[in-house]
Amino acid sequence: MRIFFLFFAVFILLPQFSSAKEKKAGALISGAYLYELCKRNEEGGEDTPGGHAACQSYIAGLVDYHNLLQSLNIPPSVDLCVPATANLNDLQDIVWRYLERNAQHDAFIAAPAVSLALFEVFPCKKKK
Repeated sequence: MRIFFLFFAVFILLPQFSSAKEKKAGALISGAYLYELCKRNEEGGEDTPGGHAACQSYIAGLVDYHNLLQSLNIPPSVDLCVPATANLNDLQDIVWRYLERNAQHDAFIAAPAVSLALFEVFPCKKKK
């Protein structure tokens, strides 16, 4: 009987606990979390140790993805054109200040907020 109970617990109940945990997982990087990663202190340094690297990597990944879509002639819904000469520190400041002004993005995945922040500064020029 003990073996049956152990079998039941391990093979029937345990997978349900792990799948319940997976279902609760939301956005890995929310707007609020990205804001904390990108935030600078009063001296201009990073507020979260190592935060600037994570913030800038997230932004760079999103810009790379937009560039990929554009190269495949798939226009993204928010079409931004960040110049190749753009500095990641400047992009971090743009995104951080946007998130500071737009708290409605806090609970959601950060990608749309980053796109909108960069679009404000780097919209693609309309083709005639």
